[in-house]
Amino acid sequence: MKRGKSDLFEWIKALAIAVIIAIVVRSFIFTNYIVDGSSMMPTLQDGNRLIVNKIDYDFTQPKRFDIIIFHATPTDDYVKRVIGLPGDTVQYKNDTLYVNGKKYDEPYLKPYKEQISQGNLTYDFTLKDIPNGQERVPKGKVFVLGDNRRNSQDSRYFGFVDMDKIVGKVNVRYWPFDEFKYMH
Repeated sequence: MKRGKSDLFEWIKALAIAVIIAIVVRSFIFTNYIVDGSSMMPTLQDGNRLIVNKIDYDFTQPKRFDIIIFHATPTDDYVKRVIGLPGDTVQYKNDTLYVNGKKYDEPYLKPYKEQISQGNLTYDFTLKDIPNGQERVPKGKVFVLGDNRRNSQDSRYFGFVDMDKIVGKVNVRYWPFDEFKYMH
């Protein structure tokens, strides 16, 4: 009889430790997000479920083309792609990205560019054309764009994103299962 109570206590203790570990991991290391909207299509679709690394940027800085989650408003988080880093100049001309004067390919946009019958996917602009625009991305900020350039509220509309508003880097799309993908 005594053995049964001891086993039950061990099970309760193991369960409590597992719950505490899950809470710590969820609160401080990883979290999940559900994509709401079409601004990151074709890369991410409405309803996709993501795992977001919350501590990566505590040790490193965002990299160009990282997909991030950030606090856009007090109630809304957005998912976008980092295009400009602090000190960068960013320009779009003839549907081509130039960062610091260097041309960059964006292979993730190819499915949309192939569907366009007329016009460009991304209209021409420089950083001076955006709200609070400047010649360069300011220190402590990033410039972000959605992959669905014709249907994305991004830095072209709301300006630069403060680094301290970044929740984390998207690491994995895990839902739907048939679209499971490690995002690098």
